[in-house]
Amino acid sequence: MLLFPIVASLLSILYAVFLAWQVLKAPRGDSQMQDIAKAIQEGALAYLKRQYRTVAIVAIPILAVLWWLFDLEVAGGFLVGAVASAFAGVFGMMIAVRANARVAEGAKKGFPEAFSLAFRGGAVTGFFVVGLALLAVTAYYLATQNLQALIGLGFGGSLISVFARLGGGIYTKAADVGADIVGKVEKGIPEDDLRNPAVIADNVGDNVGDDAGMAADLFETYAVTTVAAMVLGSLLFSGVKEVIELPLFMGAAALIASLLGSMAVRISGKAIMRALYQGLIASAILSVPAFYFILNSRISADAFPRMAWFFASLVGIAVTLLLVGITEYYTSKKFRPVQSIAEASKTGSGTNVIIGLAMGMESTAAPIMVIVAGALLAYGLAGLFGVALAAVAMLSLAGIVIAIDAFGPITDNAGGIAEMANLPESVRNVTDPLDAVGNTTKAVTKAYAIGSAGLAALVLFVSYTQELEHVTGRIFNFELGDPKVLAGLFLGGAVPYLFGSMAMRAVGKAAGSVVEEVRRQFREIKGIMERTAKPDYGSAVDIVTKAALKEMFLPTAIVVASPILVGFLLGPEALGGFLIGTIVTGLFVAISMTSGGAAWDNAKKYIEEGHFGGKGSDAHKAAITGDTVGDPYKDTAGPAINPVIKVVNIIAILLVRFFV
Repeated sequence: MLLFPIVASLLSILYAVFLAWQVLKAPRGDSQMQDIAKAIQEGALAYLKRQYRTVAIVAIPILAVLWWLFDLEVAGGFLVGAVASAFAGVFGMMIAVRANARVAEGAKKGFPEAFSLAFRGGAVTGFFVVGLALLAVTAYYLATQNLQALIGLGFGGSLISVFARLGGGIYTKAADVGADIVGKVEKGIPEDDLRNPAVIADNVGDNVGDDAGMAADLFETYAVTTVAAMVLGSLLFSGVKEVIELPLFMGAAALIASLLGSMAVRISGKAIMRALYQGLIASAILSVPAFYFILNSRISADAFPRMAWFFASLVGIAVTLLLVGITEYYTSKKFRPVQSIAEASKTGSGTNVIIGLAMGMESTAAPIMVIVAGALLAYGLAGLFGVALAAVAMLSLAGIVIAIDAFGPITDNAGGIAEMANLPESVRNVTDPLDAVGNTTKAVTKAYAIGSAGLAALVLFVSYTQELEHVTGRIFNFELGDPKVLAGLFLGGAVPYLFGSMAMRAVGKAAGSVVEEVRRQFREIKGIMERTAKPDYGSAVDIVTKAALKEMFLPTAIVVASPILVGFLLGPEALGGFLIGTIVTGLFVAISMTSGGAAWDNAKKYIEEGHFGGKGSDAHKAAITGDTVGDPYKDTAGPAINPVIKVVNIIAILLVRFFV
């Protein structure tokens, strides 16, 4: 009976391969465009090879420990999750770095051609990631029939996700900030100017951070949410396979719906965001009857409240659509938050930063209210399992959402190639609006990932409490009057702040190295500014690669070690408080950083369109400062906190029997 999820996942992977073939057969542009694209490809692949070789140094000992503590199935699950998560990111990125020049070439023909190529390139990542995640979970469950082994799989995906998000985020923002400080601010040259020694590293960063990192992140989120719902189903409805396997079937049905929904993406005029949302809305609408069919065909109405479960799943879809709308409001150039940051830039960098911080803080309120309302409504409809099904339904749309997200780095690179290859202004008039929308879509996907992580983490926490009761045979009440629970709450609340701080400092240190290298080249290589000498792009790529890999270890080690230490030293009650503290502060910090950072970026783009003095004005210089602050917010620290929330919960569930 698990044939349907396997077939659906294979269809999704085949669809991704078909889209990749369509993208790769498009014209690549002239020789200069191809040379630039090749340099980006080589830099991105070199970084990922070194990143995963470095991560293997950590993963192999963990694999051995899991084998020793548990068995081969749990250790094997960890290996499957880690390898699949890494592969998902690599495959998506390798298509993205080949789509960029083709989108720039397509922009010569106008919006429809460039938009279509960019979306198809992004959809390759989306449908490959989700297809691979569903296939990995289903196949490993079918092979082992062991839910604890699936928890190991989730842990493997989560660990790789933290490294990929953090390492890729440090890389992309260190290169971006370093290039901007010297190129834009000190030398006054355009963002994607070949005279800037860090320009190739900057374009590489868009792919290793926003594409490969995001793919690993949402692979992990999808897999962990599915596994958490299955574990909770087994604890609440012991031995009922139809319930335990329900998340797999719901994911498969929605994956087919998303595949069909992606075909609704059609651009009319310059309504880029509307075209993308057509696919998302179509996928959501098609998922409704798909869920209804699955519940009616798989679940007995006499034994289980299948209509209540159906309505709980609709709550998850509604939460997704609301989070997308809210995030667009806070990050799009069309609305008050971005425009108010741009207007504040008229009076200098200080006011730009103040209003940007304010908007980031404000942007947390509405998403949190939506998540809370969704959790309460799903619980009211169908209890704890209803919340799990809402989270599963939310993640079931991941294929189309990732496709919308991966559109962003492709269009960003396309604009960079157009600038570096000195293509006509008419090409930039196509790629620039696509890039601005891509900046919003990246923020939307991060908010979606964080929001779904919130629901998934609640499901994981409930699974932890249920597993704790199952192991000990007694009920645990996590009361604030218990000093251990309170201690855990405060310790857990500190983790996202400490992790975020270390991620920001890592970007600052790495960016400083890039700045020094770029300044050195401008100083020592005569003729760069006059275009009579060529910068050494490779040295900047190498410097930022080494810095990113060096700086990603300590924050990740703290995240992995902290729940283990709390569990062993303070006990399971304190660990329960620790998990809740991490979930609560993690959600607020992550949403504030991702939405606020994207708003800063689009405020700069809004000014560059000619508002408040346009490019080169004092307002523009202030906006560049704000964007420099916002970059590590939205692309490093903020999104990396998302897997952190789930890693601590997965570790707690996996090791719960050792804490009692």
